[in-house]
Amino acid sequence: MIDNRDNKKENVQEKSFPKVHVNWYPGHMAKTRRQIIEDLKFVDIVIELLDSRIPISSQNPDIAKITEGKKKVIVLNKSDLADEKQNLLWVNYFKRNNIPAILVDANTGKGIENVIKKIEEVMDLNMKEQAEKGRVGRKIRAMILGIPNVGKSSFINRISKRTTAIVGNRPGITKQKQWIRINDKIELLDTPGVLWPKFENNEVALNLAFTGTIKEDVIEKTEIAYELIKFLIKGYRKNLCDKYNLQEGYIENVLLQEQPENFNIYEIMLEIGRRRGCIVSGGEIDDEKTAKIILDDFKNGRLGRITIEHCM
Repeated sequence: MIDNRDNKKENVQEKSFPKVHVNWYPGHMAKTRRQIIEDLKFVDIVIELLDSRIPISSQNPDIAKITEGKKKVIVLNKSDLADEKQNLLWVNYFKRNNIPAILVDANTGKGIENVIKKIEEVMDLNMKEQAEKGRVGRKIRAMILGIPNVGKSSFINRISKRTTAIVGNRPGITKQKQWIRINDKIELLDTPGVLWPKFENNEVALNLAFTGTIKEDVIEKTEIAYELIKFLIKGYRKNLCDKYNLQEGYIENVLLQEQPENFNIYEIMLEIGRRRGCIVSGGEIDDEKTAKIILDDFKNGRLGRITIEHCM
């Protein structure tokens, strides 16, 4: 049992992990949105990158509006980090909505060739019509769109077979507009990642925080980790136990304690911190350090293949 549990309970009671309300829309993102609308006039097809772990939360609702009428291919990136069964369900979901979706792992290049084939397949009839009008050899012009941190730069580097895109270490810093030659048939227009003005849904904001799209100084790191543990206990308890050497019986006993749920979840979080050596003077557990470990483990796939948003 954790020696400092009572002190930590007082702290978690003060925090109480309130609902988050994120209104985060830097000026450069508004400018990017306007530029995307202007550039859409020059493209034939939109390639929208989503995070396979959160396909809906990582889909900017603005994109559906501003790309209306354009042909589209969905790229479900980071599929290697997501639940395999859920990956297939999400592909079928988009198919039912008449949008082809391709599973991709941009880090290894898996699925990249399938994206190229799908772009050519979707545009085949249009290109034949262009050829009949005498525009032989005209390239397919595609625009790639995606929110920050979805892996867009890595995807571009893979699909172009060179290190063309500028990869930043912070969300949303892909630089100036650039056309990239993919092959003899396709040119790709890169755009910076852009979020939408306000997250009305608390769940969407947390999902984006789990995957690192929303910076950790916008939502408190310990709150993000708390909510992630809560989700994992319900849906991926074995992954949690295997990674942190916890017994499922231990988790069950903690959850059955007659105290508020947030106390129970937080106690499990502190136990993970204790097992990872996040102990400071006086034997207390450093919950911020613990939170960072848990979030890093999730983002890098060390907790196993996990999908946050399940397709029913």
